[in-house]
Amino acid sequence: MSTEAEASHAAAALQLPPLSLYVHLPWCVQKCPYCDFNSHALKAVVPASRYIKALLADLENDLPLVWGRPVHSVFFGGGTPSLFSAADIDTLLAGIRSRLLLSPAAEITLEANPGTVEYDSFSAYRDAGINRVSLGVQSFDDELLVAIGRIHGREEVERAIASIRAAGLDNFNLDLMFGLPGQSLAAAISDVQTALGHAPAHLSHYQLTLEPNTAFHAHPPELPDDDLCWEMQEQTASLMQVAAYEQYEISAWSLPGKACKHNLNYWHYGDYLGIGAGAHGKLTLPASNEIRRMSKLRHPTAYMAALERRNWRAEDQAIADEERKFEFFLNQLRLRDGVNLAEFTPRTGLAGEVFTAAVELACERGLLQQQGDKLLPTELGWRFSNEIQALFLPSSDPAEAVKPVAINRDDQ
Repeated sequence: MSTEAEASHAAAALQLPPLSLYVHLPWCVQKCPYCDFNSHALKAVVPASRYIKALLADLENDLPLVWGRPVHSVFFGGGTPSLFSAADIDTLLAGIRSRLLLSPAAEITLEANPGTVEYDSFSAYRDAGINRVSLGVQSFDDELLVAIGRIHGREEVERAIASIRAAGLDNFNLDLMFGLPGQSLAAAISDVQTALGHAPAHLSHYQLTLEPNTAFHAHPPELPDDDLCWEMQEQTASLMQVAAYEQYEISAWSLPGKACKHNLNYWHYGDYLGIGAGAHGKLTLPASNEIRRMSKLRHPTAYMAALERRNWRAEDQAIADEERKFEFFLNQLRLRDGVNLAEFTPRTGLAGEVFTAAVELACERGLLQQQGDKLLPTELGWRFSNEIQALFLPSSDPAEAVKPVAINRDDQ
């Protein structure tokens, strides 16, 4: 269906979805060779005071777009947010609370790396308002950690987890990767077994991929082949299922009731403010029937310099109708529980007719099954979710969509 035809189906019924806040803290001790995030090696001390001043001014600049809306989650991502002291985070959260309506039950997550935290500081982060920690473990194997350029070893990981536990922060995530250079099936299984032994509330488990503009992409290491990676994924998934973890998203597992609320808001096509160097945001504006996507100045130096002119936006554009359709399905199809069709019109402003042909074709191919307002992936669809996503691409004919490509091996 053309853009013009889709526009004629606009339901003009946009409703405000939940709102989250993402705060980007861009510095790391060193850049990991596989990382394509907007992170920058720290060459001196963190310019915390000036950067926090810029963050709060950036937030003030965006406030007219979200007046009165409660914020349900805050995520401090990076980079390495734990390079900022607990006092810095306290100052930042106090500034956020004075400017936004932060829900009393808001999930407030801090990303941390074992090689950069002070091991007596998690209680201070808790006192500052952090109630969830995501620890970038990647592996418990010292040799594999060296192979992927991490600055920590297993000992630092174990100490960091003990410190998180001692601070009473039981809602924590361990970030694990598989398919690492030289990794065996036994090593991948051992990593997950060790992680499960710490009983985290949440596990992120995804395959190493060689992303453009990274050192590994320019000089690729020798990685396990696709068949071995597939076996790693299958066997570790079985371990997590036996341990009562639920796979609620392609690369996310949690104990019951402990799914990451912030990430779930992304997958359900919710709204989010993004502040910080290179941060992205998406906001729904029902009065003008718009959904707008924004990004901020990417380099930390330019971002802080924008204090002089108080304009941090690098991009600000409306999301076209057919892009709204694609993004809605692209996100919700990552969820094990499938697509909630009842959310489609309120969150896109479009009538259901715009996706009917694609849904019918996916069902005919055995990739999806419809149960009331839910579209559930079949086992075949879960394995070949790239094919389903392709059916909703802008300006595409569903009948001409790509043939199946197994994605869970290398598209995490």
